[in-house]
Amino acid sequence: MKCKTKREIQDPVAGFNAKASAVTTGICPVCGTKLFRMGKTEAHAGLIPPPKPEKVEVREGKLVIVESPAKAKTVGRFLGKGYTVRASVGHVRDLLKSQLSVDVDNNFEPKYRVPNEKKDVVKEIKQLAKKAEEIFLATDPDREGESISWHLMEAAGIEPERTKRVVFHEITAPAVSDAFSHPRNIDMNLVNAQQARRVLDRLVGYSISPILWEKVRGRLSAGRVQSVALRLIVDREREIDSFKPVEYWTIHAEFKPEKLKSNFIAKLVRVDDKEPVLSSEELVKPFLYDLETAAFAISKVKRGERRRKPSAPFTTSTLQQEASRKLGYTARRTMALAQGLYEGQDVGEGGTTGLITYMRTDSTNVSTLAQTEAREFVTGKYGADYLPAEPPTYKTKSANAQEAHEAIRPTSVARDPEKLKEFLEPAMYKLYRLIWQRFLASQMEAAVYDTLQVEVTGKTSEHEYLLRASGSAIKFPGFMVVYEEAKNEDVKVEEEEDVKIPAGVAEGQKQELVRLIPEQHFTQPPPRFSEASLVQALEENGIGRPSTYAPTISTIQARGYALREEKRLVPTDMGIQVNDLMAQYFPEVVDLSFTAHMEEDLDKIAEGEMVWTEAIREFYTPFAEDVKKAQAEMPVAKSEPEPIGRKCPDDGGELVIRYGRFGKFISCANFPTCRYTEPWLQKIGVSCPKDGGDMVERRTRKGRTFYGCANYPNCDFTTWKKPLAKPCPKCNGLLVIANKREAQCTNCSESFLLEEIVPEGT
Repeated sequence: MKCKTKREIQDPVAGFNAKASAVTTGICPVCGTKLFRMGKTEAHAGLIPPPKPEKVEVREGKLVIVESPAKAKTVGRFLGKGYTVRASVGHVRDLLKSQLSVDVDNNFEPKYRVPNEKKDVVKEIKQLAKKAEEIFLATDPDREGESISWHLMEAAGIEPERTKRVVFHEITAPAVSDAFSHPRNIDMNLVNAQQARRVLDRLVGYSISPILWEKVRGRLSAGRVQSVALRLIVDREREIDSFKPVEYWTIHAEFKPEKLKSNFIAKLVRVDDKEPVLSSEELVKPFLYDLETAAFAISKVKRGERRRKPSAPFTTSTLQQEASRKLGYTARRTMALAQGLYEGQDVGEGGTTGLITYMRTDSTNVSTLAQTEAREFVTGKYGADYLPAEPPTYKTKSANAQEAHEAIRPTSVARDPEKLKEFLEPAMYKLYRLIWQRFLASQMEAAVYDTLQVEVTGKTSEHEYLLRASGSAIKFPGFMVVYEEAKNEDVKVEEEEDVKIPAGVAEGQKQELVRLIPEQHFTQPPPRFSEASLVQALEENGIGRPSTYAPTISTIQARGYALREEKRLVPTDMGIQVNDLMAQYFPEVVDLSFTAHMEEDLDKIAEGEMVWTEAIREFYTPFAEDVKKAQAEMPVAKSEPEPIGRKCPDDGGELVIRYGRFGKFISCANFPTCRYTEPWLQKIGVSCPKDGGDMVERRTRKGRTFYGCANYPNCDFTTWKKPLAKPCPKCNGLLVIANKREAQCTNCSESFLLEEIVPEGT
C-alpha cells in the first residue's frame, strides 16, 4: 500500500528521465515509499542532461502529386486505396513578376517565389508529404512537367531520396500501373533545359519591354519566340503589299474522240516541243487561229497505278493545323479541348478515363500495343485487305522530337467516337473523332488509283502542238474509308487537272476539235498566315516547341500586334512598328536561324550535352550590349492623340484618336478626368442597304469582325460577311462574300461567282 501524503524527499538524487527532462528521486521519511518529482532544482546545477531522443515519425500511405484536379481524379481512380492524389494546379513556384529575378552577375541564378495564391497548396502538400511513406511526382511527361516536379519538391521541402518520378503518356489503368512499377529520379537535364528556356524568355522580355514602354507605348511586350512569330506575319504582309500580279494565259481544248459519244478536255502543254509563252492576249491569239486548222490525233495513252499513303498520326503541330482547317478551331481552343481528353472524361466506364495520349509532342511514334489493337480493329471492321503487311512507321519532321515518346492517338481504338458522342460536349467530340480517325487511318493500307494520261498531237503548217489530259479513278479506297486529310489551301501544287476521260480512247484515234478555251489568269500573292500555317512555319523553321505554339499565337493577338480576320492573321500598325524596331535594334532576337539555334542548344541541355548557364551566357553577352544601344539610340516614337474635330458629349473637351489593345478608339482629350470613349468606325466604302448610311467594320468583345451601319442604334443592319461595293446585278441589292468562290445578295439571295464580281488581279 502506497502513502499518498506529500512530504519532503529523503536522500534526494537529481537526474534526468528517458526524455531528458529534469527529475528528483528519493524515499518518504515516514513510510519508505519511493518518491519522484519533476522539475529542475539547485542540485541539477552542473549536471549535463542526456541528448533528447529523436522523435520517430510514423509514415504511412503513398502521396501522388499531379498538375490538375481532373487528372488527379482520373489517376486516383486507377490507383485505388492506399494512395492520396493531390493537384498542384499548375506551377507552384516561378520567377518574381515585379523584377527580373535573374542574377546576371551570379551565374544567372534565378530567384524563385511561391505566389500567394499557391501558398496554401504548397502548405497542404508539405503536410501530406511529412506523413507519407512514399511520394510520387506524376506531372506531365515533358520538360515543363519535369520542371514542375522539381519545383514541387523544392517548394515543399521534400527530401529527394523520398521522392520518385513517374511518367505516363496516357491516363489509363495499364499505363498508370506500368509507370508506378518503374519509377525514376527527377531528370535534372530536363529541368535545366526548361529552366534555361524560362530564364532566356525572362531576360528578353524584361529587358526589351521597358524600352518599348518608354519609346513607343505602354503595355507592349517582346518575347524570344513571340517576336520571331510576329516577324513572320509582318514579312508576309510586306510580300503581299509589294506583290506585282503577272498576267498569264492557259489554253484548253475540248475534243470528241472518233466513234465515241463522250468528250474530254486537254490542256496545251508544248508548242514545237517547247513550253509556250502565253503572257498576253496578243501572244495567245495567233495560237488560237492556228489551232483551229490543226488535225488532231491521240499520240500516246499511258495507263498506270498510283498509291496514296495515309498521313502520320498527329503531333501537336499537325493537330493544331488540321483542327483549324477541318473544324475551324484556334490553336488555343484545340489545346484546351485536347487537355480535357487527355486528363479524362466520364464515358460510362465507371469513372473518368483518359481518351487520348499526351497532346504536347513532336513524335510520330506509336507503341506496339496500340498498333496491335488498331490492326485487330481494322481487320474486324474492314477486312484483311485494308491492313498493310507490316505496321507502318513514320519519320518525325521535327529535328529533335523528344517532348514525348508517342504521337497523339486514342488510348483505345475500341472507343469508337460514335459510342462516346453522348458523353462528350460537341466540340470535344469532334476533336476526339478527328484524332481517332487520323490514327486509325495511319495504320491502314494505302489507297490505290488507276491513272490514265492521254496526249493529243495537233499539226499545222506552222506548228506542232501537244495537249495533255490526265484522269484517275479510285481502284481501292484503303485508309480513305476512314479519313482524308484536309487540303492545305496555302500550298498551290502544280497538279495535273483530273479530267474525266471516256473509255475507249486509243493511240492513233482521230480527235475532232469541239472548241478552244483560252483563259486569262494573274499570279496571286502569298496568302496571309492562318494560325495553322503559322504553326507549320514555326515548326519548319525550328522555332519553339509543341508547348509554345498556342501561347505564342495567343500573346501576339492579346498584345494587339495582329488581328484575326477571316481566319487570317493581319499585323496591326503597332505590330509593324514594334517589329521594325526589334529588327533594327535586336536583329538576333528576331532572326529565324538564331532562334532555331537557341532551340538546338536547349535540346543539348536536355540531353546533358551542354551546361545551361553556358548557353545563357553565350546569348546574354552580346544581347546586353544591344539593350544598352537600344536604350541610348532608339528614337521616341510615341504618337500624340489625333483630334477628330468633334467635342466630347460629357465635358465638351476635344475627342481624339488613341490606340489601345485592340487598335484605334476615340476618347476625350481630358482623360483620365473624363473617361468618355467610343469605338473607332472604319468605313469600308459601302452604303447601308437599310438607310443609306456608311457601312463600317466593327468587332465583338471577343474580337470577331462584323459589319454594321454607322448610324447604329438608329439603324440596326449588321452582317458577319464582308459587303462588296458592287451592287447585285439582278436587284441592285447589297452583295456580301459568301465563301471563297461566291458572292451572295442579302436582298434576293441570288449567288454569283466572286471572280465575276471582283475580277481576278484587282
